[in-house]
Amino acid sequence: MHLFLDIRKCMVFSNVIAVEQKEGIMSLCTKKRKLDKNAQDHLYFDSYSDVTIHEEMIADHVRTNTYRMAIMRSSSAIEGKVVLDVGAGTGVLSIFCAQAGARKVYAVEASSIADQAVKIVKLNKMEDRIDIIKGTLETIDLPEQVDVIVSEWMGYALLHESMLNSVLFARDKWLKPGGLILPCKAELYISPINDLVSEDRLNFWSTVKGQYGVDMSCMTDFARKCIMNNDITVNPVTVEDVLSHPSKFAELDLYTVTAEQLKSVKGTFSCDCFGSSTVNALCVWFTVTFPGGDKPLVLSTSPFKQETHWKQAILYLDEPVDVEQDTKVEGGINMYPSAESSRHICIHVDYSIGQLKMQSKTFSIPEGYSESQP
Repeated sequence: MHLFLDIRKCMVFSNVIAVEQKEGIMSLCTKKRKLDKNAQDHLYFDSYSDVTIHEEMIADHVRTNTYRMAIMRSSSAIEGKVVLDVGAGTGVLSIFCAQAGARKVYAVEASSIADQAVKIVKLNKMEDRIDIIKGTLETIDLPEQVDVIVSEWMGYALLHESMLNSVLFARDKWLKPGGLILPCKAELYISPINDLVSEDRLNFWSTVKGQYGVDMSCMTDFARKCIMNNDITVNPVTVEDVLSHPSKFAELDLYTVTAEQLKSVKGTFSCDCFGSSTVNALCVWFTVTFPGGDKPLVLSTSPFKQETHWKQAILYLDEPVDVEQDTKVEGGINMYPSAESSRHICIHVDYSIGQLKMQSKTFSIPEGYSESQP
């Protein structure tokens, strides 16, 4: 399955900005009228007013249980303290913090799901310790500084439609010196892959004649342009498709990273292929780490780990390249906000495979596709 398509959000989006097409390929990085920030925020928060997104998030056991364990393991730092939950959604993380002994939790949520969070908090008899504050983090006011910030801010490829800027704003304005941030670190990884699904789709056109007596093999080149396009595709990647050990290309320390630095998150990568195969895409994923002394807790979206709703971000190459044992795949990668919407991410990759000359390609998540985080 491809990245979840929120039809309601797509309809709203189409009323705001016309979708431009070029050779059938849609990209956020193409030139079009830029949405003002209010329109961007309206679309973003409106997408979280439906139950489907929150159902998907709570049902993601890796995500939800890791946060629960991280909060409980930090109970000594939370007990009797004040917590700020940035982008609280249904309030589940706020309730975890209250269960860990927090004296007060300020749960800030800008979308209308905040109304449901009020009911959930009341149902769990925690309204005396959890305050649901409906509004954006940048515009609300708190009665006191906080000891802990908790947030599930990560988006696809870590930064697409993420709330990290709001977390940093909260850190700088509301967190006491020496306060705790959950999670406290994020890391980005990349690896070459052989995506068999795309290969099967391309090979399909060569099988039509055998099935129906009509030669449609000329469709292969057209199909390649459509499939191996500039879209960031969010799909699960199987371990068998990964062709090298992962290469870490970026790390974000949430105690020190700045909003200015998020305008360009970049790094280099170098991977040695396991054996003979074909590289037709690069795969990007992330981890976030919760503080925990000698054994910090890590939430991983790696294809080598149990699948999460974030899956992995797939960047298709224009042409597949055959590789052998120890063929080097290397280059540089830069993640930055789209010029049309600061909440949408673009990924530019310069890469070389073996002896082939350096190639460049820029990717983005297509319009109308929804980020699914609470």
